[in-house]
Amino acid sequence: MTNDPKIIGLAFLGGIIPSLLWLWFWLKEDKKNPEPKGLLTIIFIMGMLAVIVVRPIQEFIQTIVSSGDWRIILWASVEEIMKYLAVIIILYRTNYIDNAIDWPIYLITAALGFAALENSLFLIQPLSTGATTVGLLTSHFRFLGATLLHTVASGILGIMLGISLHMGGFKRKLHLVVGFILAIALHSVFNSFIIKIHGNSGSNFLEILKVFAFLWVVTIIVMLLFEKVRRMN
Repeated sequence: MTNDPKIIGLAFLGGIIPSLLWLWFWLKEDKKNPEPKGLLTIIFIMGMLAVIVVRPIQEFIQTIVSSGDWRIILWASVEEIMKYLAVIIILYRTNYIDNAIDWPIYLITAALGFAALENSLFLIQPLSTGATTVGLLTSHFRFLGATLLHTVASGILGIMLGISLHMGGFKRKLHLVVGFILAIALHSVFNSFIIKIHGNSGSNFLEILKVFAFLWVVTIIVMLLFEKVRRMN
């Protein structure tokens, strides 16, 4: 880990700018019922702080779980749960969630905060070793999909919670469980593909494109569902 303030600053900008652009995109889709900017800022920061909590938990999982598949699932589970908690800690027993679209907006905001710090930390090493843009696009391609992955995974959970906003207690809990299962499954599948490609020296650019094509298909589905939830208001 470098102590060079210039590299740390560049890494922070490189991590946070994509997240802010994505946040602007999603907020733009909900202009009729905008959430308080101050509250969104707090949740975004809470998402960033969640990274600090997640890292030692994932390291602990790595020491006690020998199965690679279970590690991937548990790592994804921890991240999805912590992004959810970043929202709940702030909004518990408040009346800020009064429309179905509020859930995906707040969860996506926390996810983008999480991705911002995670990607910033990820960028420090290649920047400190003088990696070129080409190097970032090939050997460090995970960075390109992390922001989108976190957004879509949390978006799925938020959509499920938004759909169940006015349902009974059991149905809400069922939607929460299903939302978590879908988010963790997507996260785990993507990470599994990335780890497999990264560990295969013969992997080519086409295989990388296939993984990101899969993620973009899921993203388009989430966007369509997001629009459906927005109209529920």
